[in-house]
Amino acid sequence: MKFRPCIDIHNGKVKQIVGSSLRDEGDCATENYVAEQSAADYAALFSRDGLTGGHVILLNGASSPYYEATAREAEAALSVCPGLLQVGGGITAENAAGWIARGASHVIVTSYVFRGGRIDFENLRLLNEAVGKEHVVLDLSCARKEPEDSPYYVCTDRWQTFTDVEVNPELFMLLMDSCDEFLVHGIAVEGKGCGIDTGLVQLLSEAESRTGCIVTYAGGIRSLEDIALIGRIGRDRIDYTAGSALDLYGGTLPYREIIHL
Repeated sequence: MKFRPCIDIHNGKVKQIVGSSLRDEGDCATENYVAEQSAADYAALFSRDGLTGGHVILLNGASSPYYEATAREAEAALSVCPGLLQVGGGITAENAAGWIARGASHVIVTSYVFRGGRIDFENLRLLNEAVGKEHVVLDLSCARKEPEDSPYYVCTDRWQTFTDVEVNPELFMLLMDSCDEFLVHGIAVEGKGCGIDTGLVQLLSEAESRTGCIVTYAGGIRSLEDIALIGRIGRDRIDYTAGSALDLYGGTLPYREIIHL
């Protein structure tokens, strides 16, 4: 179990947002924090502190007028510590190798693989051919449909569209030979500082126990107690990332304490 740092970039700025509020139209989102520091500044900090496996996420679509500025920020962050950070946001088989060449250790993919409500195995194959499964992280960020005790389903298009792909241990087993890691955001709690989605963490723990795959949880972490709870439910085998709650991003969760847990 380890902490994975994150650098989310929106409209050319490092931000923390409420993930479910993100909209391509107008490039708008509910902002929790807008940083004065650059993505490269944060990357340098994480590198100095020996953190690996963090996520640089481009939150603008390729058609956005802000995309180039966001991409430049991401490229600058990767150049500071090549091979230490992963990159996600608009990844396809066509551009994945370019991001690896710019210094990303892995590419993080959702919408390119989960299309039309299902798993696009052809796109997954093309992605594997482009960079190798050892450089692929599959993002299974998910939410429940109604009612509240229903299964979790993968969401795409910046978490605005439900697929028909249920997130369960069998899904991890199906995909484990096509990627190196899994990243899973609890969309209902992401960016809200309301506590973790314990049901999702339990599901991830079951999936990890059956596959042995590396799994990172994100969403709702607000305290050291929440991190300890992830450890208990996940048997200290589920990695985690925190954003809005960190004092680095305007929150109260002490970054310096987390990196020494």
